[in-house]
Amino acid sequence: MENSYKFFCNNSCEYFPCHKDIDENEFNCLFCYCPLYRLKNCPGVHYYIKSREGKDIKVCSDCVFPHKPENYEKIIEILVKNP
Repeated sequence: MENSYKFFCNNSCEYFPCHKDIDENEFNCLFCYCPLYRLKNCPGVHYYIKSREGKDIKVCSDCVFPHKPENYEKIIEILVKNP
């Protein structure tokens, strides 16, 4: 893949693919643990549930934003703006 520093696919991972509805050949594992999780309003698909203690817990199980190779630059831009 061109610009391979932006893409890594670990198809030998026991959880691969960890999300559905994305082509396995285009599945980017580079951001396996999403660096945008800490942001309340990230560009990915998410929702919140309440913990037993009443705290908000972000649920991103339907999000494929960090796993699409074309979103690498967007993620880096967001991280630069939100250190």
